Amino acid sequence: MNVHEIILCAEAPSPPASGLGSVSLRDIHTGSLLASFKQTTATTHCTAVVESKNSLGGLVFSSQLDKPILNVYSFQKDQVSVKIVLPEKLSCIAVDNQGAYCVGATSQGRICLWEIASGIMYNSWDAHYRQINVLKFTHDGAAFLSGSEDSATSVWSVSRLLDEDSQNELPLPYCTLSDHTLPVTDIICGVGEFPTCRALTSSMDHSVKLWDISTKALLTTFQFPQPITVLAWQKTESCFFAASPDGSIHQMNLFRQREGKLGGHNIEAVGGAGIHDVIRIDDNVRDAQKKRLISIGEPITCMTISLTSTLLLIGTATGLIHLVDIASHQQLRTVSTHKGFSITHIQTMLKPLDLVGHVNLSVYMGNNVDARESIPTRPITAFQRMRDAKAREDHEISLMLPITTRSQANDLHYSKDELSEDHASLVQSTTTVATTENDTAALKSRVADLEGEVEHLKTQLGKAKGVNDVMWDTVVQRIILNEKTSQEGDDGERKRKRGRS
Repeated sequence: MNVHEIILCAEAPSPPASGLGSVSLRDIHTGSLLASFKQTTATTHCTAVVESKNSLGGLVFSSQLDKPILNVYSFQKDQVSVKIVLPEKLSCIAVDNQGAYCVGATSQGRICLWEIASGIMYNSWDAHYRQINVLKFTHDGAAFLSGSEDSATSVWSVSRLLDEDSQNELPLPYCTLSDHTLPVTDIICGVGEFPTCRALTSSMDHSVKLWDISTKALLTTFQFPQPITVLAWQKTESCFFAASPDGSIHQMNLFRQREGKLGGHNIEAVGGAGIHDVIRIDDNVRDAQKKRLISIGEPITCMTISLTSTLLLIGTATGLIHLVDIASHQQLRTVSTHKGFSITHIQTMLKPLDLVGHVNLSVYMGNNVDARESIPTRPITAFQRMRDAKAREDHEISLMLPITTRSQANDLHYSKDELSEDHASLVQSTTTVATTENDTAALKSRVADLEGEVEHLKTQLGKAKGVNDVMWDTVVQRIILNEKTSQEGDDGERKRKRGRS
Protein backbone atom coordinates (compact mmCIF):
# COMPACT_ATOMS: atom_id res chain seq x y z
CA MET A 1 0.00 0.00 0.00
CA ASN A 2 1.42 3.39 -1.02
CA VAL A 3 1.03 6.22 1.49
CA HIS A 4 -0.16 9.26 -0.40
CA GLU A 5 -0.83 12.73 1.04
CA ILE A 6 -3.73 14.74 -0.36
CA ILE A 7 -5.42 18.11 0.19
CA LEU A 8 -8.99 18.39 1.43
CA CYS A 9 -10.50 21.84 0.94
CA ALA A 10 -13.96 23.39 1.22
CA GLU A 11 -15.08 26.27 -0.96
CA ALA A 12 -17.98 28.70 -0.85
CA PRO A 13 -19.10 31.39 -3.33
CA SER A 14 -17.34 34.70 -2.77
CA PRO A 15 -19.68 37.59 -1.95
CA PRO A 16 -21.69 38.98 -3.64
CA ALA A 17 -21.92 35.77 -5.69
CA SER A 18 -24.46 33.16 -4.63
CA GLY A 19 -24.92 29.46 -5.19
CA LEU A 20 -23.43 26.27 -3.84
CA GLY A 21 -19.86 25.35 -3.09
CA SER A 22 -18.20 21.95 -2.66
CA VAL A 23 -15.67 19.92 -0.73
CA SER A 24 -12.88 18.56 -2.91
CA LEU A 25 -9.86 16.29 -2.52
CA ARG A 26 -6.75 17.02 -4.58
CA ASP A 27 -3.31 15.59 -5.13
CA ILE A 28 -0.80 17.63 -3.11
CA HIS A 29 1.90 17.30 -5.81
CA THR A 30 -0.07 17.93 -8.98
CA GLY A 31 -3.26 19.62 -7.76
CA SER A 32 -5.38 17.21 -9.82
CA LEU A 33 -8.90 16.55 -8.60
CA LEU A 34 -9.43 13.15 -6.93
CA ALA A 35 -13.01 13.49 -5.65
CA SER A 36 -15.63 16.18 -5.11
CA PHE A 37 -18.64 16.43 -2.79
CA LYS A 38 -21.10 19.02 -4.05
CA GLN A 39 -24.30 20.72 -2.89
CA THR A 40 -22.75 22.36 0.17
CA THR A 41 -21.82 25.85 1.25
CA ALA A 42 -19.84 26.15 4.48
CA THR A 43 -18.09 29.20 5.91
CA THR A 44 -14.85 29.22 7.90
CA HIS A 45 -14.73 26.74 10.83
CA CYS A 46 -17.91 25.03 9.58
CA THR A 47 -16.23 21.94 8.05
CA ALA A 48 -14.99 18.93 10.02
CA VAL A 49 -13.45 15.64 8.90
CA VAL A 50 -13.16 12.16 10.40
CA GLU A 51 -10.50 10.13 8.59
CA SER A 52 -10.92 6.48 7.57
CA LYS A 53 -9.34 4.32 10.28
CA ASN A 54 -10.04 1.43 12.64
CA SER A 55 -11.75 -0.50 9.80
CA LEU A 56 -14.37 2.24 9.41
CA GLY A 57 -14.83 4.72 6.58
CA GLY A 58 -14.36 8.46 7.00
CA LEU A 59 -16.92 11.26 7.09
CA VAL A 60 -17.04 14.93 6.14
CA PHE A 61 -19.34 17.28 8.09
CA SER A 62 -20.41 20.55 6.47
CA SER A 63 -22.66 23.06 8.25
CA GLN A 64 -24.62 25.17 5.78
CA LEU A 65 -24.29 28.93 5.65
CA ASP A 66 -27.88 30.12 5.40
CA LYS A 67 -29.93 27.27 6.89
CA PRO A 68 -29.91 24.97 9.95
CA ILE A 69 -28.70 21.97 7.95
CA LEU A 70 -25.66 19.73 8.48
CA ASN A 71 -24.58 17.76 5.42
CA VAL A 72 -22.63 14.57 6.10
CA TYR A 73 -20.60 12.93 3.32
CA SER A 74 -18.93 9.53 3.19
CA PHE A 75 -15.70 9.02 1.29
CA GLN A 76 -17.40 6.11 -0.48
CA LYS A 77 -20.14 8.26 -2.09
CA ASP A 78 -20.03 11.53 -4.02
CA GLN A 79 -23.46 12.57 -2.77
CA VAL A 80 -24.86 13.61 0.59
CA SER A 81 -25.11 10.54 2.84
CA VAL A 82 -27.14 12.13 5.65
CA LYS A 83 -28.82 15.54 5.78
CA ILE A 84 -29.36 16.50 9.42
CA VAL A 85 -31.83 19.19 10.46
CA LEU A 86 -30.38 21.23 13.34
CA PRO A 87 -32.15 23.23 16.07
CA GLU A 88 -30.70 26.46 14.60
CA LYS A 89 -27.96 27.67 12.27
CA LEU A 90 -24.44 26.96 13.46
CA SER A 91 -21.57 29.42 13.35
CA CYS A 92 -18.88 26.71 13.74
CA ILE A 93 -18.54 22.96 14.34
CA ALA A 94 -15.87 20.49 15.48
CA VAL A 95 -15.52 16.69 15.61
CA ASP A 96 -13.01 14.78 17.74
CA ASN A 97 -10.33 12.65 16.09
CA GLN A 98 -12.03 9.39 17.08
CA GLY A 99 -15.30 10.42 15.42
CA ALA A 100 -17.30 9.94 18.62
CA TYR A 101 -18.68 13.42 19.35
CA CYS A 102 -19.65 16.54 17.41
CA VAL A 103 -20.06 20.01 18.88
CA GLY A 104 -21.77 22.94 17.21
CA ALA A 105 -22.05 26.57 18.27
CA THR A 106 -24.47 29.37 17.36
CA SER A 107 -24.31 33.12 16.86
CA GLN A 108 -26.09 33.55 20.22
CA GLY A 109 -23.25 31.84 22.11
CA ARG A 110 -24.95 28.47 22.58
CA ILE A 111 -23.14 25.10 22.28
CA CYS A 112 -24.68 21.69 21.56
CA LEU A 113 -22.91 18.36 22.09
CA TRP A 114 -24.03 15.26 20.13
CA GLU A 115 -22.89 11.66 20.00
CA ILE A 116 -22.39 10.87 16.31
CA ALA A 117 -23.28 7.17 16.32
CA SER A 118 -26.56 7.55 18.25
CA GLY A 119 -27.49 11.17 17.46
CA ILE A 120 -28.17 11.83 21.16
CA MET A 121 -27.88 15.46 22.27
CA TYR A 122 -26.01 15.08 25.52
CA ASN A 123 -25.96 18.75 26.41
CA SER A 124 -26.98 22.19 25.21
CA TRP A 125 -26.11 25.34 27.11
CA ASP A 126 -25.34 29.07 26.84
CA ALA A 127 -21.55 29.12 26.88
CA HIS A 128 -20.74 32.71 25.78
CA TYR A 129 -22.40 36.10 25.66
CA ARG A 130 -21.84 36.63 21.94
CA GLN A 131 -21.26 34.62 18.76
CA ILE A 132 -18.84 31.72 18.95
CA ASN A 133 -16.31 31.89 16.11
CA VAL A 134 -14.29 28.69 16.52
CA LEU A 135 -14.43 25.27 18.22
CA LYS A 136 -11.45 22.92 18.51
CA PHE A 137 -11.09 19.51 20.19
CA THR A 138 -7.91 18.53 21.99
CA HIS A 139 -5.79 15.81 20.41
CA ASP A 140 -7.26 13.02 22.58
CA GLY A 141 -10.86 14.31 22.36
CA ALA A 142 -11.20 14.64 26.15
CA ALA A 143 -11.98 18.37 25.93
CA PHE A 144 -12.67 21.15 23.45
CA LEU A 145 -12.07 24.90 23.36
CA SER A 146 -14.52 27.59 22.25
CA GLY A 147 -13.52 31.08 21.14
CA SER A 148 -16.09 33.87 21.03
CA GLU A 149 -16.58 37.45 20.02
CA ASP A 150 -16.84 38.27 23.73
CA SER A 151 -12.99 37.90 23.70
CA ALA A 152 -13.04 34.81 25.95
CA THR A 153 -11.83 31.26 25.28
CA SER A 154 -13.41 28.52 27.37
CA VAL A 155 -12.11 25.00 27.91
CA TRP A 156 -14.82 22.34 28.33
CA SER A 157 -14.29 18.82 29.67
CA VAL A 158 -16.31 16.27 27.69
CA SER A 159 -16.64 13.91 30.66
CA ARG A 160 -18.28 16.65 32.72
CA LEU A 161 -20.75 17.38 29.93
CA LEU A 162 -21.67 13.68 29.69
CA ASP A 163 -22.16 13.28 33.45
CA GLU A 164 -25.75 12.17 34.12
CA ASP A 165 -25.74 13.65 37.63
CA SER A 166 -25.16 17.18 36.29
CA GLN A 167 -27.61 17.14 33.36
CA ASN A 168 -29.94 19.58 35.12
CA GLU A 169 -27.16 22.00 36.04
CA LEU A 170 -25.53 24.72 33.95
CA PRO A 171 -22.19 23.33 32.70
CA LEU A 172 -19.12 25.10 34.02
CA PRO A 173 -15.91 25.28 31.97
CA TYR A 174 -12.72 23.60 33.10
CA CYS A 175 -11.17 27.06 32.82
CA THR A 176 -11.64 30.35 30.96
CA LEU A 177 -8.76 32.02 29.11
CA SER A 178 -9.75 35.67 29.19
CA ASP A 179 -6.72 37.82 28.44
CA HIS A 180 -7.79 38.93 24.92
CA THR A 181 -9.55 42.27 24.56
CA LEU A 182 -11.25 41.75 21.17
CA PRO A 183 -13.00 38.80 19.45
CA VAL A 184 -11.14 35.49 19.31
CA THR A 185 -10.60 34.41 15.69
CA ASP A 186 -8.77 31.07 15.79
CA ILE A 187 -7.59 28.33 18.16
CA ILE A 188 -4.95 25.63 17.72
CA CYS A 189 -4.52 22.80 20.25
CA GLY A 190 -1.09 21.27 20.73
CA VAL A 191 -0.28 17.59 20.96
CA GLY A 192 -0.63 15.70 24.21
CA GLU A 193 -3.41 14.47 26.41
CA PHE A 194 -5.78 16.83 28.16
CA PRO A 195 -4.98 18.75 30.30
CA THR A 196 -1.22 18.33 29.77
CA CYS A 197 -1.23 20.26 26.50
CA ARG A 198 -0.84 23.81 25.26
CA ALA A 199 -3.02 25.99 23.06
CA LEU A 200 -2.65 29.02 20.80
CA THR A 201 -5.38 31.63 20.46
CA SER A 202 -5.52 34.58 18.07
CA SER A 203 -7.62 37.71 18.24
CA MET A 204 -8.48 40.92 16.46
CA ASP A 205 -6.47 42.72 19.16
CA HIS A 206 -3.30 41.97 17.10
CA SER A 207 -2.13 39.30 19.53
CA VAL A 208 -1.52 35.55 19.67
CA LYS A 209 -1.37 34.00 23.12
CA LEU A 210 0.23 30.75 24.22
CA TRP A 211 -1.55 28.98 27.10
CA ASP A 212 -0.72 26.06 29.36
CA ILE A 213 -3.98 24.18 29.93
CA SER A 214 -2.78 22.13 32.92
CA THR A 215 -1.88 25.23 34.97
CA LYS A 216 -4.57 27.41 33.31
CA ALA A 217 -1.89 30.06 32.86
CA LEU A 218 -0.82 32.42 30.09
CA LEU A 219 2.75 31.65 29.03
CA THR A 220 3.52 34.29 26.39
CA THR A 221 1.85 37.03 24.36
CA PHE A 222 2.99 37.68 20.79
CA GLN A 223 2.05 41.16 19.57
CA PHE A 224 1.73 41.67 15.78
CA PRO A 225 1.32 44.82 13.68
CA GLN A 226 -2.02 43.62 12.19
CA PRO A 227 -5.05 41.67 13.46
CA ILE A 228 -4.53 37.89 13.35
CA THR A 229 -7.33 35.77 11.91
CA VAL A 230 -5.74 32.41 11.02
CA LEU A 231 -3.17 30.20 12.79
CA ALA A 232 -1.10 27.15 11.84
CA TRP A 233 1.12 25.28 14.31
CA GLN A 234 3.79 22.69 13.57
CA LYS A 235 3.31 19.27 15.18
CA THR A 236 6.61 19.63 17.01
CA GLU A 237 5.36 22.98 18.39
CA SER A 238 8.65 24.58 17.40
CA CYS A 239 7.04 27.41 15.41
CA PHE A 240 3.67 28.76 14.32
CA PHE A 241 2.33 30.92 11.49
CA ALA A 242 -0.04 33.83 12.06
CA ALA A 243 -1.93 35.30 9.08
CA SER A 244 -3.58 38.70 8.74
CA PRO A 245 -6.49 39.69 6.47
CA ASP A 246 -4.15 41.81 4.34
CA GLY A 247 -2.26 38.74 3.12
CA SER A 248 0.81 38.85 5.38
CA ILE A 249 1.91 35.72 7.27
CA HIS A 250 4.35 35.93 10.16
CA GLN A 251 6.47 32.95 11.17
CA MET A 252 7.16 32.90 14.89
CA ASN A 253 9.85 30.50 16.09
CA LEU A 254 9.40 29.29 19.65
CA PHE A 255 13.15 28.79 20.04
CA ARG A 256 16.25 30.83 19.29
CA GLN A 257 19.99 30.41 19.07
CA ARG A 258 22.36 32.26 21.36
CA GLU A 259 26.14 32.23 21.41
CA GLY A 260 27.47 30.51 24.51
CA LYS A 261 30.07 32.05 26.81
CA LEU A 262 32.50 29.30 25.91
CA GLY A 263 31.74 29.47 22.20
CA GLY A 264 29.24 27.56 20.11
CA HIS A 265 25.48 28.09 20.04
CA ASN A 266 22.84 27.26 22.61
CA ILE A 267 19.16 26.62 21.84
CA GLU A 268 16.70 28.17 24.25
CA ALA A 269 12.93 28.52 24.37
CA VAL A 270 11.19 31.77 23.53
CA GLY A 271 8.83 33.26 26.09
CA GLY A 272 7.19 31.38 28.93
CA ALA A 273 7.61 34.11 31.53
CA GLY A 274 3.88 34.58 32.08
CA ILE A 275 1.34 37.34 31.72
CA HIS A 276 3.95 40.11 31.54
CA ASP A 277 6.00 38.36 28.85
CA VAL A 278 5.16 40.22 25.61
CA ILE A 279 7.10 39.62 22.39
CA ARG A 280 6.54 42.32 19.78
CA ILE A 281 7.05 41.08 16.26
CA ASP A 282 7.58 44.56 14.81
CA ASP A 283 10.52 45.33 17.12
CA ASN A 284 12.89 44.39 14.29
CA VAL A 285 11.01 45.00 11.05
CA ARG A 286 14.00 44.35 8.82
CA ASP A 287 14.61 40.91 10.33
CA ALA A 288 10.89 40.11 10.11
CA GLN A 289 10.77 41.03 6.44
CA LYS A 290 13.83 38.95 5.63
CA LYS A 291 13.25 35.81 7.64
CA ARG A 292 9.79 35.62 9.14
CA LEU A 293 7.35 37.33 6.78
CA ILE A 294 5.48 35.72 3.88
CA SER A 295 3.45 38.08 1.72
CA ILE A 296 0.58 36.67 -0.36
CA GLY A 297 -1.17 39.93 -1.29
CA GLU A 298 -4.67 38.41 -0.98
CA PRO A 299 -7.05 37.99 1.96
CA ILE A 300 -6.19 34.73 3.75
CA THR A 301 -9.04 32.57 4.99
CA CYS A 302 -7.36 29.34 6.16
CA MET A 303 -3.95 27.68 6.55
CA THR A 304 -2.47 24.29 7.35
CA ILE A 305 0.90 22.55 7.45
CA SER A 306 1.58 19.35 5.51
CA LEU A 307 2.07 16.04 7.29
CA THR A 308 5.81 16.21 6.60
CA SER A 309 6.01 19.77 8.04
CA THR A 310 7.73 20.98 4.87
CA LEU A 311 4.87 22.85 3.15
CA LEU A 312 2.58 25.63 4.28
CA LEU A 313 -0.76 25.52 2.46
CA ILE A 314 -2.63 28.84 2.27
CA GLY A 315 -6.24 29.26 1.20
CA THR A 316 -7.42 32.69 0.05
CA ALA A 317 -10.71 34.52 -0.40
CA THR A 318 -10.12 34.53 -4.18
CA GLY A 319 -10.14 30.71 -4.45
CA LEU A 320 -6.39 30.14 -4.70
CA ILE A 321 -4.37 27.57 -2.75
CA HIS A 322 -0.69 28.52 -2.39
CA LEU A 323 1.94 25.94 -1.45
CA VAL A 324 4.95 27.57 0.22
CA ASP A 325 8.19 25.86 1.25
CA ILE A 326 8.61 26.48 4.98
CA ALA A 327 12.40 26.38 4.99
CA SER A 328 12.94 28.91 2.18
CA HIS A 329 9.56 30.74 2.18
CA GLN A 330 9.43 30.30 -1.58
CA GLN A 331 6.10 29.74 -3.27
CA LEU A 332 6.34 26.39 -5.06
CA ARG A 333 2.99 26.27 -6.88
CA THR A 334 -0.58 27.54 -6.82
CA VAL A 335 -3.81 25.60 -7.30
CA SER A 336 -6.08 28.01 -9.21
CA THR A 337 -9.05 25.83 -10.11
CA HIS A 338 -11.33 27.40 -7.46
CA LYS A 339 -11.46 30.94 -8.87
CA GLY A 340 -14.67 32.73 -8.08
CA PHE A 341 -14.94 30.91 -4.75
CA SER A 342 -13.51 31.44 -1.28
CA ILE A 343 -11.48 28.66 0.36
CA THR A 344 -13.10 28.21 3.78
CA HIS A 345 -11.30 25.08 5.00
CA ILE A 346 -8.05 23.34 4.12
CA GLN A 347 -6.17 20.39 5.59
CA THR A 348 -3.87 17.59 4.51
CA MET A 349 -4.46 13.90 5.16
CA LEU A 350 -3.56 10.46 3.88
CA LYS A 351 -5.56 9.33 0.88
CA PRO A 352 -8.51 7.26 2.18
CA LEU A 353 -8.49 3.61 1.12
CA ASP A 354 -12.24 3.77 0.51
CA LEU A 355 -12.26 6.99 -1.53
CA VAL A 356 -14.88 6.84 -4.25
CA GLY A 357 -13.30 6.03 -7.61
CA HIS A 358 -9.87 5.39 -6.05
CA VAL A 359 -10.27 2.14 -4.11
CA ASN A 360 -6.92 0.44 -3.61
CA LEU A 361 -7.65 -3.08 -4.87
CA SER A 362 -4.20 -4.39 -3.98
CA VAL A 363 -5.19 -4.35 -0.33
CA TYR A 364 -8.01 -6.78 -1.04
CA MET A 365 -6.27 -8.97 -3.62
CA GLY A 366 -7.32 -12.59 -3.27
CA ASN A 367 -10.56 -11.76 -1.49
CA ASN A 368 -13.95 -12.11 -3.09
CA VAL A 369 -15.32 -9.27 -0.98
CA ASP A 370 -15.80 -5.85 -2.53
CA ALA A 371 -13.44 -3.22 -1.14
CA ARG A 372 -16.18 -0.83 -0.10
CA GLU A 373 -17.96 -3.59 1.78
CA SER A 374 -14.72 -4.49 3.56
CA ILE A 375 -14.53 -0.95 4.99
CA PRO A 376 -18.06 -0.23 6.22
CA THR A 377 -19.35 3.32 6.50
CA ARG A 378 -19.00 4.82 9.94
CA PRO A 379 -22.45 4.71 11.63
CA ILE A 380 -24.25 8.04 11.98
CA THR A 381 -27.79 8.91 13.04
CA ALA A 382 -29.76 12.14 12.63
CA PHE A 383 -28.99 14.47 15.54
CA GLN A 384 -31.65 15.24 18.11
CA ARG A 385 -32.99 18.79 18.04
CA MET A 386 -33.62 18.86 21.77
CA ARG A 387 -32.45 16.93 24.80
CA ASP A 388 -34.27 13.67 25.61
CA ALA A 389 -33.57 11.89 28.89
CA LYS A 390 -35.28 8.70 27.71
CA ALA A 391 -33.02 8.44 24.66
CA ARG A 392 -29.97 8.79 26.89
CA GLU A 393 -31.20 5.95 29.09
CA ASP A 394 -31.84 3.65 26.10
CA HIS A 395 -28.60 4.70 24.38
CA GLU A 396 -28.82 2.51 21.30
CA ILE A 397 -25.90 2.64 18.85
CA SER A 398 -25.67 1.07 15.40
CA LEU A 399 -22.34 -0.64 14.77
CA MET A 400 -20.93 -1.86 11.45
CA LEU A 401 -18.50 -4.75 11.81
CA PRO A 402 -15.95 -5.38 9.04
CA ILE A 403 -16.44 -8.54 6.98
CA THR A 404 -13.97 -11.26 7.97
CA THR A 405 -12.63 -13.55 5.26
CA ARG A 406 -11.83 -17.22 5.77
CA SER A 407 -8.09 -16.58 5.96
CA GLN A 408 -8.64 -13.84 8.53
CA ALA A 409 -10.94 -16.16 10.47
CA ASN A 410 -8.18 -18.79 10.64
CA ASP A 411 -5.77 -16.17 11.96
CA LEU A 412 -8.30 -15.25 14.62
CA HIS A 413 -8.96 -18.90 15.64
CA TYR A 414 -9.30 -19.30 19.38
CA SER A 415 -8.08 -22.76 20.43
CA LYS A 416 -9.64 -24.79 23.22
CA ASP A 417 -6.42 -24.79 25.25
CA GLU A 418 -6.18 -20.99 25.08
CA LEU A 419 -9.83 -20.76 26.10
CA SER A 420 -9.17 -23.02 29.12
CA GLU A 421 -6.14 -20.98 30.16
CA ASP A 422 -8.01 -17.69 29.87
CA HIS A 423 -10.99 -19.13 31.75
CA ALA A 424 -8.70 -20.35 34.56
CA SER A 425 -7.08 -16.93 34.81
CA LEU A 426 -10.50 -15.25 35.03
CA VAL A 427 -11.98 -17.53 37.71
CA GLN A 428 -8.85 -17.80 39.87
CA SER A 429 -8.93 -16.55 43.45
CA THR A 430 -9.09 -12.80 43.82
CA THR A 431 -6.62 -13.03 46.75
CA THR A 432 -3.67 -13.42 44.38
CA VAL A 433 -0.91 -11.08 45.44
CA ALA A 434 0.24 -8.59 42.81
CA THR A 435 3.95 -8.77 42.08
CA THR A 436 4.86 -5.19 42.67
CA GLU A 437 8.00 -4.09 44.46
CA ASN A 438 6.28 -3.50 47.80
CA ASP A 439 4.31 -6.73 47.56
CA THR A 440 7.49 -8.64 46.71
CA ALA A 441 9.21 -7.41 49.86
CA ALA A 442 6.18 -8.30 51.96
CA LEU A 443 6.01 -11.71 50.27
CA LYS A 444 9.69 -12.42 51.05
CA SER A 445 9.14 -11.49 54.70
CA ARG A 446 6.08 -13.74 54.87
CA VAL A 447 8.02 -16.64 53.33
CA ALA A 448 10.80 -16.21 55.89
CA ASP A 449 8.27 -16.27 58.73
CA LEU A 450 6.64 -19.39 57.34
CA GLU A 451 9.99 -21.14 56.96
CA GLY A 452 10.86 -20.36 60.58
CA GLU A 453 7.49 -21.65 61.69
CA VAL A 454 8.04 -24.85 59.70
CA GLU A 455 11.44 -25.40 61.37
CA HIS A 456 9.86 -24.86 64.78
CA LEU A 457 7.12 -27.35 63.99
CA LYS A 458 9.71 -29.89 62.80
CA THR A 459 11.54 -29.55 66.14
CA GLN A 460 8.35 -29.98 68.12
CA LEU A 461 7.38 -32.93 65.95
CA GLY A 462 10.77 -34.56 66.64
CA LYS A 463 10.31 -34.11 70.35
CA ALA A 464 6.80 -35.52 70.21
CA LYS A 465 8.04 -38.48 68.20
CA GLY A 466 10.78 -39.16 70.77
CA VAL A 467 8.29 -39.09 73.63
CA ASN A 468 6.00 -41.37 71.67
CA ASP A 469 8.83 -43.83 71.01
CA VAL A 470 9.78 -43.93 74.72
CA MET A 471 6.18 -44.47 75.71
CA TRP A 472 5.80 -47.22 73.11
CA ASP A 473 8.97 -48.98 74.16
CA THR A 474 8.00 -48.79 77.83
CA VAL A 475 4.54 -50.22 77.20
CA VAL A 476 5.90 -53.01 75.00
CA GLN A 477 8.60 -53.93 77.51
CA ARG A 478 6.09 -54.08 80.37
CA ILE A 479 3.76 -56.31 78.37
CA ILE A 480 6.61 -58.67 77.50
CA LEU A 481 7.82 -58.71 81.14
CA ASN A 482 4.34 -59.51 82.41
CA GLU A 483 3.97 -62.31 79.89
CA LYS A 484 7.33 -63.81 80.92
CA THR A 485 6.40 -63.58 84.63
CA SER A 486 3.05 -65.26 84.04
CA GLN A 487 4.67 -68.02 82.01
CA GLU A 488 7.30 -68.69 84.72
CA GLY A 489 4.51 -68.87 87.31
CA ASP A 490 2.58 -71.37 85.25
CA ASP A 491 5.67 -73.55 84.74
CA GLY A 492 6.40 -73.65 88.53
CA GLU A 493 2.83 -74.59 89.28
CA ARG A 494 2.98 -77.49 86.85
CA LYS A 495 6.26 -78.75 88.38
CA ARG A 496 4.73 -78.71 91.88
CA LYS A 497 1.70 -80.64 90.67
CA ARG A 498 3.95 -83.21 89.06
CA GLY A 499 5.99 -83.61 92.27
CA ARG A 500 2.88 -84.27 94.34
CA SER A 501 1.75 -86.91 92.02
